[in-house]
Amino acid sequence: MKKIRAAVVGYGNIGKFVIEAIEAAPDFELAGVVRREASNVPDELKKYTVVDSISKLENVHVALLCTPTRSVEENAAKSLELGINTVDSFDIHGDIVGLRSRLDPIAKKYNAVSVISAGWDPGSDSVVRALLEVCAPKGVTYTNFGPGMSMGHTVAVKAVKGVKAALSMTIPTGTGIHRRMVYIELEEGYKFEDVAAAIKADDYFVHDETHVIKVDLVDDLLDMGHGVNLVRKGVSGSTQNQRFEFHMSINNPALTAQIMVGSARASMVQNPGAYTMIEIPLIDYLYGEKEDLIKRLV
Repeated sequence: MKKIRAAVVGYGNIGKFVIEAIEAAPDFELAGVVRREASNVPDELKKYTVVDSISKLENVHVALLCTPTRSVEENAAKSLELGINTVDSFDIHGDIVGLRSRLDPIAKKYNAVSVISAGWDPGSDSVVRALLEVCAPKGVTYTNFGPGMSMGHTVAVKAVKGVKAALSMTIPTGTGIHRRMVYIELEEGYKFEDVAAAIKADDYFVHDETHVIKVDLVDDLLDMGHGVNLVRKGVSGSTQNQRFEFHMSINNPALTAQIMVGSARASMVQNPGAYTMIEIPLIDYLYGEKEDLIKRLV
């Protein structure tokens, strides 16, 4: 069996779990890891090729972009221009359509595929929301996150000047409304009030109730646990009061990584272009022969 050669771009929380998911997948092999400081190789990566540019790796089929959301587009373009498929977990909901429109012509030009926003929300939750609308075309869906650590929001806080370390917790208050609890260690020479105001003004936080709290040591609070509760109440045909509920409690980066690897598999059988997860047949994410999967799952 010819294996899918995948490169991991970035080696933070998600990157580490993506490598684990690739190692566990029978149809994948790790082509190498791309990180800014390629000379600084931790012990667990010494058995792999570590470089500072994806162009230095050979025979890469797909790049899994484990970078902060705000650098996804730049990294995706670099890989697509080399004819390498990309998968990312871009999580700024309001710009997903924009990112897709910007990467689509690049992917088509270089005969590659880009699967964007392939985490669990956006991502697998998007697929569940779509399925619930199939069941009840009219109605309302509430997505309630947490309680748990938001990786995207935490990364956004860490990028604010004056923040030494950070943790952003998402607390559901019901009907799709959330509270953001942000815990920070402050760099010397910065005023807490100024840093807190900058955090609350960021696009990740400006639409939610946000509380910023100064702590001595963020590591004492860290917990990768997260979850979601999706509820839809709607109408099937002309029959009202149809109610559906989906719930999960998960390790945040581990689930994101697993979905990214499944999306990398799916990217290998799509036509060139950029896709969100709901545009790809569900069976394409799965390992195995199609007939066997249909027999087992239908």
